[in-house]
Amino acid sequence: MNRSIIQKTKGVPATDGAGVKLTRIIASPELDMVDPLLLLDRFESDKPQDYIAGFPTHPHRGFETVTYMLAGRMRHKDSAGNEGVIESGGVQWMTAAKGILHSEMPEQEDGLLRGFQLWINLPATNKFDEPKYQEFSADEMPLENLETGGTVRVISGKTDGGTTGPVVNTLTEPLYLDISLGSQESFRQPLPQSQNGVIYVIEGDLTLEGTFLESEELGVLGRGETVSVMAGLQGARLLLMSGRRLDEPVARGGPFVMNTKAEILDAFADLRAGRFG
Repeated sequence: MNRSIIQKTKGVPATDGAGVKLTRIIASPELDMVDPLLLLDRFESDKPQDYIAGFPTHPHRGFETVTYMLAGRMRHKDSAGNEGVIESGGVQWMTAAKGILHSEMPEQEDGLLRGFQLWINLPATNKFDEPKYQEFSADEMPLENLETGGTVRVISGKTDGGTTGPVVNTLTEPLYLDISLGSQESFRQPLPQSQNGVIYVIEGDLTLEGTFLESEELGVLGRGETVSVMAGLQGARLLLMSGRRLDEPVARGGPFVMNTKAEILDAFADLRAGRFG
């Protein structure tokens, strides 16, 4: 059974970090979460004042952060000693787990900065694992050429064509694809019943089971086994993101995502006591 769109949103304007302007697509008043996808932000500006202050050192616990760059450069650094620069087409996949301090700062003073940050929940049994991260450049991520002329950049998971992304993650078995389609080109991808997923249209427009999605619009996928989309006349570029449903209680507290309010209070206590990093 093909999946349909059960909700659409364009997100809401927001600021985060030290005043970075962005669009909050998931974790907004319009869409709280799509288990296990907790948050999706889009940042895009060629005005330095919108992004130059970046995201100075801050804590995380209980989930994963995924930063995917489309344009520009972002330097990340964390309390575990990891540091690097993500450039166009690159991804940093950080598993905060029991707790880490990190920063993400623009490695540019002008020009276009464009990308996405996704938060993915961790199962309760893994929230106190050791932190880790995976980072890959555009050259390290496989690009699958579709028979009809489009392309699929595979960040995590496996396409219907058998291409597997470099990110290894068995906790929620996430799928993260960057798909580019030509005029009226179609794309099909199996998606297990156990997973929830979303489609975000970066450019162009598309239809999915009769529902139209335009540029900068997100569609939440209903239950089913297959995702099947068709690009409009101008083609489309889209993200397909999914993960295994956890069906667990979710408690949020700023940079922490746990299962109970008591665990959130414990996280703040640990932060005050210097037990992060």
